[in-house]
Amino acid sequence: QVQLAESWGGFVQPGGSLRLSCAASGFTLDYYAIGWFRQAPGKEREGVSCISSTDGSTYYANFVKGRFTISRDNAKNTVYLQMNSLKPEDTAVYYCATVPYYCSAYGFSHGGGDFGSWGQGTQVTVSS
Repeated sequence: QVQLAESWGGFVQPGGSLRLSCAASGFTLDYYAIGWFRQAPGKEREGVSCISSTDGSTYYANFVKGRFTISRDNAKNTVYLQMNSLKPEDTAVYYCATVPYYCSAYGFSHGGGDFGSWGQGTQVTVSS
């Protein structure tokens, strides 16, 4: 069974850090780009970051550049999102999703419309 599972969300104070994990089971991530998306209450889902499968190229939304870092460990079939300098506006449910080989510019900028498998999401809350 093909599954993605996000984990290690949580509650953190502004300025704090979290490292999210996206673990795949039932298939190998080697041939997939992985995107991280988020959805806050009352807002549309938006692309946060993406990493390709071929050369490891990374992409970030402007609002997380310099604060978030995406990485992948194909041996562990896992993708990570290191989130530093968190802000209250980063509060959302974070999801990971796959698309073959390359990050889809269209999908990334349209809430992941053409990304395939999705995880169940993990809540990130940034508050004092």
